[in-house]
Amino acid sequence: MSRYCLAIDLKDDPLLIAEYKIHHKKVWPEIIQSLKDAGIYSMEIYCTGNRLFMVMETEDLFDFDKKAIADASNPIVQEWEKLMWNYQKALPTAQPNEKWVLMDLIFNWKV
Repeated sequence: MSRYCLAIDLKDDPLLIAEYKIHHKKVWPEIIQSLKDAGIYSMEIYCTGNRLFMVMETEDLFDFDKKAIADASNPIVQEWEKLMWNYQKALPTAQPNEKWVLMDLIFNWKV
């Protein structure tokens, strides 16, 4: 199993942030299925202010490029992504057309 952590910002508007959170209380079943189909076992999204932090646990062979190709050909995923982009904004360090930015692990402590 692999773990990935990603970040993105939300538009700094309390009403939009509240709406975004409501959408994530009832994620469309097709979106959940697309995650499963890609080999994603679990996903958590945390929020502080307008910053989001995502933790994904995936099968070892998970591939971001394959997920992107599958998403591009799925009209329901595209509809969801378009809806979510109404609330999201790219991090200042994001590359052009990059939404969620993969984070680097800089500290890991275990008992």
